[in-house]
Amino acid sequence: MRNPLSTKIVDIKPSGIRKFFDIVNEMDDAISLGVGEPDFDTPWHIREEGIFSLESGKTFYTSNTGLKELRKEISHYLLRRIGVKYDPNHQVIVTVGGSEAIDIALRSMLDPGDEVLIPQPSYVSYEPCTVLADGVPVIINLKEENEFRLTKEELLEHITDKTKILILPFPNNPTGAIMEEDDLRAIAEVCVEKDIFVLSDEIYSELTYKGEHTSIARMPGMAERTIVINGFSKSYAMTGWRLGYAAGPTQIIEQMLKIHQFAIMCAPTTSQYAAIEALRNGDKDVADMRESYDQRRRFLMHSFKKMGLDCFEPFGAFYVFPSIKRFGLTSEEFATRLLMEEKVAVVPGTAFGDCGEGFLRISYAYSLADLKKALSKIEAFVERLDRENK
Repeated sequence: MRNPLSTKIVDIKPSGIRKFFDIVNEMDDAISLGVGEPDFDTPWHIREEGIFSLESGKTFYTSNTGLKELRKEISHYLLRRIGVKYDPNHQVIVTVGGSEAIDIALRSMLDPGDEVLIPQPSYVSYEPCTVLADGVPVIINLKEENEFRLTKEELLEHITDKTKILILPFPNNPTGAIMEEDDLRAIAEVCVEKDIFVLSDEIYSELTYKGEHTSIARMPGMAERTIVINGFSKSYAMTGWRLGYAAGPTQIIEQMLKIHQFAIMCAPTTSQYAAIEALRNGDKDVADMRESYDQRRRFLMHSFKKMGLDCFEPFGAFYVFPSIKRFGLTSEEFATRLLMEEKVAVVPGTAFGDCGEGFLRISYAYSLADLKKALSKIEAFVERLDRENK
């Protein structure tokens, strides 16, 4: 019998995040700090708008690009938040989560052999989506001493004649790193000079704890070469609604729409009506959740310092990325032992790239009560490892 499977698909590794999540689901009394999902319910007024759309019988397909009313609100939001003006009729597309936007952007822009620069540690989908689009992933290993920011020098070192796209994943999952305006300006100058396009994943843009988020799209010469990816999952606690969007140059969005038309048709109608309400009246919800995350972030940093666990201070998203190099264990070994011995689940840094070795991703998108309980167990485990290593 002929092999029914695609070699390209078979060779892609499963997500390292899901592995530990699946183990936790089989354990009693385990505390998971591994999944990047807000513990908040979607704010009631947003849910109410979704419910009202159902009660009103608004259950039909929308335009392939999404409800015009929603695209207008997205354009207004991007103008006031990142200072870039997008035409809602031709430069915005509503997708099934930010993940679909990443996928169809890469498929729209890449020819076989085109190289995509991917700073790591970073979100697990970038590399496989590049491979699925017949592109060639080129990994840029970010460094803790640079606070896991991408530097101009690192970028220049990896550019070749085949480089077409730079993925810019900030605020970053898993490190919590951010790029400030001066950092982005230096990267933008290189992109313009070398004629490189940017896929800027800004899904955590509202969760920034040091100044305001800045988008590379607002830098000189960058709006015409940048696809901005965003969505509602993280900032509005709408993960299950599966709604995201992309904004960028008309010629790219038009080609993304082709794939979206044939593969998806349109994003969920109910979710789109809820998202309109989120953008119009959700600023206070976002601010309240951000304040709570920041409190948890500071609690984790204080706890790590107390137990002697090295961790650079992250100023974005809802993750910390502590170093466990001093214990002589791999990230996988540390995470596995922590889960089996203390029933606390975290994600090995290697799930986000080989340069994540020696680190863990810990999410603080959990209640303070759960974090306190988990941190006491982590402290006990760290003390035990220290005794073993004496």
